[in-house]
Amino acid sequence: MKLLRFPLFLSALVALTAPAAYADKPGAEVMAAIVAHVDANQEQAFALLERAVNINSGTLNAAGVREVGDLFRAEFDALGFRTEWVDGAPFGRAGHLLAQRGHRGPRILLIGHLDTVFEPDSPFQKYARDGHIARGPGTSDMKGGIVIMLAALRALAALDTLNSLRLNVVLTGDEEETGEPQDLARAVLIEAARESDIALGFENADDDPATAVIARRSSSTWTLKVSAPSAHSSRIFREDTGAGAVFEAARILESFRTRLAGEEFLTFNPGIIVGGAQVDFDPALMTGRVAGKDNIIAPQVMVRGDLRALSVPQREHAMTRMQEIVSAHLPLAAAEITFSDGYPPLAPTEGNRELLARFDQASRDLGFGAVTAVDPRMAGAADISFVGGVVPMALDGLGLLGGGNHTEKEFADLRTFRIQTQRLALLLHRLGRD
Repeated sequence: MKLLRFPLFLSALVALTAPAAYADKPGAEVMAAIVAHVDANQEQAFALLERAVNINSGTLNAAGVREVGDLFRAEFDALGFRTEWVDGAPFGRAGHLLAQRGHRGPRILLIGHLDTVFEPDSPFQKYARDGHIARGPGTSDMKGGIVIMLAALRALAALDTLNSLRLNVVLTGDEEETGEPQDLARAVLIEAARESDIALGFENADDDPATAVIARRSSSTWTLKVSAPSAHSSRIFREDTGAGAVFEAARILESFRTRLAGEEFLTFNPGIIVGGAQVDFDPALMTGRVAGKDNIIAPQVMVRGDLRALSVPQREHAMTRMQEIVSAHLPLAAAEITFSDGYPPLAPTEGNRELLARFDQASRDLGFGAVTAVDPRMAGAADISFVGGVVPMALDGLGLLGGGNHTEKEFADLRTFRIQTQRLALLLHRLGRD
């Protein structure tokens, strides 16, 4: 099991949250009240996390996703939110939970997801706690993040400052495997963003309490199809035969590497390749079957890969260059490349940096130290990316931290609960005070 990279640093952070850490700072009474409330209700929050984790909510388990949604819906209802379940049948998924509260103050969008990558047939199903380590599906990705969101809101309610915020919560039910069509599956999230000034995401990101996310790279897929004349292998490289589909595919992939590799934040990876006399590829199952002989020039090749970029212009420029490479065919060969957009990029805007600075200040004032931006190469795609070009300010990585995401070793370090929750509550309090 891989624990957080800075266990001693983390222990020091936990020890620092004594009144002396912030007694001489402005707003010390508010900070003390937040700390006291979060600490007093910590075990209640862990009990909610256990209940949520013990409900299987694999993306394709619609009933389980709705059940987790019902569990959290009751928590938002108790805080005075107006809640609604958006049916996901039109995009082939369970749906999304929406919650709204408040009529004045900054408009803040809180983003999370109810689903996990672990379907009912996975052996990884139940919550298990060993001291400050909690194991189970969704402990850190990201039912733990929703628990932190609720705990911070409860602390503000106890301080009677929740009414100074206009809050819009979107908890998607298909973040791990987005429904189709994608524009319909993310319509409510994008609409909520249009009505918001700030977006906060509750993924666990880099699992480092000293970092948060102001940028995420896009995630697109590409499919390369190559064809060429087939003949006996003894005729390869002749003017009337050509080099075949395999050599053409190799030329294209090597040109991708030599001409595009090294550009900062841009990556492209050919993940699957099949080639031969007969090729069959199933994009749903991501499996392929081929037939051929070593003495036949292969007439077909198919390559499937991904493309990641930090901005829309970088992504579009890479697509153009890849298309140019593909179009420069070897004699008698033909090739085409198609792109399918997945998650858009969350670009590192000045607004995002300003919001990080405010979160960093809250962390320092509470005695938790500085918070810096995660290297975008260490942050995968997430739902907050869909709102990056809509809201002026966005920040992610505010959830419960741990490790082992998307594996049966997933865990949450419960020591990070109070750190993340207290910092979030203080940030929201200050945003509402502005």
